Amino acid sequence: MKPVIFGLSGLILTEDEKRLFRDVEPAGYIIFGRNVADRPQLRALTDSLRALHGRGDVPILIDQEGGRVARMKAPEWPDFPAGAAFDALYDLAPMTAIEAARSNAEAIALVLAEVGINVDCLPVLDVRVPDTHSAIGDRALGSDPLRVASLGRAILDGLAAGGVIGVVKHMPGQGRAVVDTHRELPHVHASEVELDQDLAPFRALNKAAMGMTGHVVYDVWDAHRPATMSPVIIDDIIRGKIGFDGLLMSDDLDMNALSGDVPTRAVDCVEAGCDIALNCWGRFDEMVAIAERLPAITDTAKARIDRAMAGAGLKFDADRLAHLLDKRDQLLALTDVDTKLTHGATGAA
Repeated sequence: MKPVIFGLSGLILTEDEKRLFRDVEPAGYIIFGRNVADRPQLRALTDSLRALHGRGDVPILIDQEGGRVARMKAPEWPDFPAGAAFDALYDLAPMTAIEAARSNAEAIALVLAEVGINVDCLPVLDVRVPDTHSAIGDRALGSDPLRVASLGRAILDGLAAGGVIGVVKHMPGQGRAVVDTHRELPHVHASEVELDQDLAPFRALNKAAMGMTGHVVYDVWDAHRPATMSPVIIDDIIRGKIGFDGLLMSDDLDMNALSGDVPTRAVDCVEAGCDIALNCWGRFDEMVAIAERLPAITDTAKARIDRAMAGAGLKFDADRLAHLLDKRDQLLALTDVDTKLTHGATGAA
């Protein structure tokens, strides 16, 4: 097994992909919009990945947050609100917001379960500050670390109730980034004391099965390397101060925040301490080069995958899904944000 999660090129596996994936045995796969048409197609695609490896616990990931980050879209699938909807409800009724977030996450899990996806890159635990870039924006669960942790816990619990594993992101906190990591590399100049609030939600949820790094430079910890490529940040901050011992993957290695070619980025992030390199775009030659250059997965990383996936067990139930969606909508109706945020708006008048 190689320590990499690969994307796929299209709606079905190509013969080249089948050969490569069978030979290389990547640690898992990630689904994007280009891989999604409808329920039968997507279920057939995920079934083909499991059949390729002869086992049912292959990690198959997706970014199905809600709002503007959703690979499976209406009208084929339900709409889900962005994180800011639950933050707004929390202002009025904290326990109601927590229950709404939990119900929403379980509904997401059931939608994923129906098509064979067992890992969701959610919750976003980045603490929002006044300068937070819109790349995070309404995806955030709030500006108070305790609130973010409470809603994040509800999301993890909801996903687990539907048999899906959550991924906490973006370690050690991307809320202070003032540029979009898809386009350039953010530098955070905050002090260690200021950054402690960014760590707090991750520390509170440090028993999560999976986590994802952020491509952000934190001057106080490592002024030269982003977290994804920094053994200092991974060892001392993520594994140390946060106390996270789950499976740690990079954010997408194709982002322009990182320099060098993608195969080199994959090697560098694994050497820095990431268990898994995340390569999302399904470019065949790139995947071949990554597979050739990466070593075999470590025993520690493999044990973390096995431990994480032991919690997966997809549980689709159409009646339960309808109940959860109705319950969530009734709870969100306590504010006027549900219709505004379902499609990723900020809720501003």
